[in-house]
Amino acid sequence: MYRCVALLAHERGLDGRSAREAADLAATANIELSRTLPQKVRLNGEDVTTKIRTLEIGQLASELSVHSEVRRVLVGLQQQTIRMGGWILEGRDTTTVVAPDADLKVFLTASIEERARRRWVEIEARGESKRLQDVVRDVVERDHRDYSRADSPLALAEDAVIVETFGLTPEEVAERIVSIIPALFSWSEPSEN
Repeated sequence: MYRCVALLAHERGLDGRSAREAADLAATANIELSRTLPQKVRLNGEDVTTKIRTLEIGQLASELSVHSEVRRVLVGLQQQTIRMGGWILEGRDTTTVVAPDADLKVFLTASIEERARRRWVEIEARGESKRLQDVVRDVVERDHRDYSRADSPLALAEDAVIVETFGLTPEEVAERIVSIIPALFSWSEPSEN
């Protein structure tokens, strides 16, 4: 959702300091998240799944996310969406602000170098070009901004399960998370009988 607002802001020539304007865009945006895989994101009727994944939009989303007026609008929309149930959420304040009562909270972690390398591979796969050193710098800047913002800083929820993802494929990360569920909820596999 932050990326959608960043895309709208970018299209209107706004920057990361445009708090009030970005909050207004967030309040009037129609953001739809599909329940299918791969998930599609629609913004005001347009499929923006790919457009919102650029490094530039990610950086602008992080810059806009420091503003309380933007956060209030989007957290409200996120909480409204999840009231329906059945969602798996991801985000830097999801377990502490958006869904503090979630049944399972997972804190994914990897080194700055690993996260930057993954982002760089993603950028290269889209046919874009950026020096790896610049991607590392962007990751460090975003982390600093998200950990130090006054409103809803990135934090580890006390009851979150930490999953180290270094060297794992997305499928292996998903398997690790799924493996946590039975122990957390004392579920057991159904018997064959």
